[in-house]
Amino acid sequence: MTEKESHVKHFLDLIQQSRRGKFKVYIGMSAGVGKTFRMLQEAHTLMRNGIDVKIGYIETHNRKETHALLEGLPVIPRRKLFYKGKELEELDIQAVISLRPEIVIIDELAHTNIEGSKNDKRWQDVMEILDAGINVISAVNIQHIESLNEEVKDITGVEVKERIPDSVLASADEVVNIDLTADELITRLKEGKIYAPEKVPTALGNFFTSNNILQLRELALKEVASQVVRKVETQISSRGLTALKPNRFMACISSNAVTAKNVIRKTARLASYYNSPWVLLYVQTPKESTDKIALDKQRHLINNFKLATELGGEIIRVESPHVSRVIMETAEQRHITTICIGKPHMNLFRVILATNIFNQLLKKLSVSEIDLVILS
Repeated sequence: MTEKESHVKHFLDLIQQSRRGKFKVYIGMSAGVGKTFRMLQEAHTLMRNGIDVKIGYIETHNRKETHALLEGLPVIPRRKLFYKGKELEELDIQAVISLRPEIVIIDELAHTNIEGSKNDKRWQDVMEILDAGINVISAVNIQHIESLNEEVKDITGVEVKERIPDSVLASADEVVNIDLTADELITRLKEGKIYAPEKVPTALGNFFTSNNILQLRELALKEVASQVVRKVETQISSRGLTALKPNRFMACISSNAVTAKNVIRKTARLASYYNSPWVLLYVQTPKESTDKIALDKQRHLINNFKLATELGGEIIRVESPHVSRVIMETAEQRHITTICIGKPHMNLFRVILATNIFNQLLKKLSVSEIDLVILS
């Protein structure tokens, strides 16, 4: 791309950004903290101020206080679909875009759409509505953030299946944390304000323990804080002010599927926290050529590439028997500030240790002021 073409593209990007709708997300540590309640309260306030606001999709979970707030708010009819003999309802994207309200409220951002829908996920519906120039207010729980999947699983023992890419939250113009103490949330649960009475004992013994809530609350607070830092840095940059030296992260993986996934998610979290670009480097050694690597490993590798792409990473794939050398060269070419690898049991780490280049790698990283992070 020539310099002239680059300037044209930048101007077109600015125009596109100005046309895009504004995006506000309420985030909480778990179900029941009051995200939907707050969105409906805001909808009433907006209406009183003469704003054309409509309900695109809201999920009250039959909570009386929340359901009562729907009264008086204009609701866009949901799209009805038949799936496995049942009539189900989904957000009607075309109806939202056709009606063009100033603001639309869309709950359950991480929801998986029914088979046959235009998009697989509701967050994709929201992106489409934003691109149409309509402002959106939505909500999500912290456990649905893709790069936090492993941390949430370690905390709760549950692997959350419905997740949104970190880039979705990063695209929000405003992120608001709905916070409650552990005691307040447990009291709400016992009072039947979150789940039906028969489900309360199970919830208290599993997901809603004080320890789980405290750790999830910490994750939510950290996430919102990092979003604030990101917005501040973006504004500093947009105003032409001097910002700190940009960080650039590089995750290095092998075909070890489990460890690779962990390295990808943690590197993505670091990059998200510092509002920095990151790349994924996979060095395919002769032992991992397509005719020698097992089919299940190939499938896992492809899935990890897909995960990295969803988390905003750029994939770099190099065929070479010299893993350490490729890492050094790639780090220099991409101006990487931090290299992330897995802990010692990882295949890649063993390969590095088995070569005579490892000391050269450490020396080069030291001279270049590149950090090496070993992720657990």
